[in-house]
Amino acid sequence: MKKLLIFTACLFLSVGVGFAQQSIDDDVTLIQSAFGMDKKMIVDAYMDLPESVSPGFWQVYEEYEEARRALSRERIKLINEYIETYDQIGEEEANSLATRSLKNDVSLSKLHAKYFKKFKKVTSAKDAAKFLQIDTYIHNTIRNAIQQELPFIDEFK
Repeated sequence: MKKLLIFTACLFLSVGVGFAQQSIDDDVTLIQSAFGMDKKMIVDAYMDLPESVSPGFWQVYEEYEEARRALSRERIKLINEYIETYDQIGEEEANSLATRSLKNDVSLSKLHAKYFKKFKKVTSAKDAAKFLQIDTYIHNTIRNAIQQELPFIDEFK
């Protein structure tokens, strides 16, 4: 399972970096549509839900993904902005990027808390926790892969 997730994260990363010259909104839409399909397959395999709760879970999942995609769009825009400016980043830019990144992290945590309750209502606490576990794992895997490719501030000075 972990190998599949790492492959998916690498796919996500290679698509995201490869389109840096095009319109960012087009990039974001393409990445999310390609990754969204793969993620749903991963979640489905991991969750292994009984037929009785599956329809309710997937309805909540689609709502969650719509909200999460908005946050991911912002995260990708931040990463793209950083890539374009990291070699000349000053105090103001560093403050802005860090503040917006932290706000994005908080928003994702709030989204997880909100949807944990919704998933729990249509499945169980255990299934809701399983979903948060796999979703967090996927996010962390992607973030780690991206972080390994990004230069640090002042790395090339």
